[in-house]
Amino acid sequence: MDRTELLESALDSLTEGVALADQDGRVALWNRPAETISGFTCAEIVGRCVRECLDLIVVGGAQDWIRQMGAEKAPGRGALVQLRHKVGHEVPVVARVLELRDGMGARIGAGVVFHPAESMDALPYGERGEDSSVGESQTEVEDRLAIMHEDFLRSDIPLGVLWVTVDQARGLRRTHGTRACEAMLEKMERTLANGLKPAEEIGRWGDDEFLVLSHERSGPMLAGHAQNLAGLARTTDFRWWGDRVSLTVSIGAAQAERGEPLAGLLERAQAAMLESVRAGGNHITAAQGRRACLPS
Repeated sequence: MDRTELLESALDSLTEGVALADQDGRVALWNRPAETISGFTCAEIVGRCVRECLDLIVVGGAQDWIRQMGAEKAPGRGALVQLRHKVGHEVPVVARVLELRDGMGARIGAGVVFHPAESMDALPYGERGEDSSVGESQTEVEDRLAIMHEDFLRSDIPLGVLWVTVDQARGLRRTHGTRACEAMLEKMERTLANGLKPAEEIGRWGDDEFLVLSHERSGPMLAGHAQNLAGLARTTDFRWWGDRVSLTVSIGAAQAERGEPLAGLLERAQAAMLESVRAGGNHITAAQGRRACLPS
């Protein structure tokens, strides 16, 4: 078996679809998962120019692909794209573009790696009001979460989720209005972001809540990290028209487990967060088998 056969065999064993294009912009490889996800066979795709393939497979064609994978997306993070299956139905996928270079650094082609996105409607979210403005930022968190969960399932890269709610948010929204609450949440997000470790991310997950995506290696380490973030949150000094509001957070921590769907991971994190709220707020609850409530 030569190197080309080894490469094709390795790519066929993946769960992700892979498309590789040469320097001339023609598809040179279309692995078996790509066939399964899209319905289009290797014989129907290989040899065609990339733009023609995008017009065929992507809902909205090449222009929609360019928009979705545009510069506003950080390299390697991917984007949620609607594929048109061969039989006609749409398949939401998370896709990432890769540049292929030789040993000297010269560009020799490009690749796309994609996998079906779990139904976003099945994921638990924080509460949203009718005039919520967090939709766009939440979509970015969804995309990143789907990619990190796939990395966990494929390569055992640790994944932990912290579901964070600001205990005073509802009261502040009621007494001081939406603008005051949004200003507070923006400041809290910046504060928590300062306590994140490399490769961790935070984003809104509903009107008054955040998700922190972490690579902590174990549940206890994730809970300890949550404790540190809760302590950092208490240092946030928020003032609105002379009124000073002391802030605390309630956090649910959940570590991804093998064989667990993404929705299940989020449900455990949400349930742990709600347990922290019921405990009176300013708490961390770790959802790892038997939940342990850790006072912060």
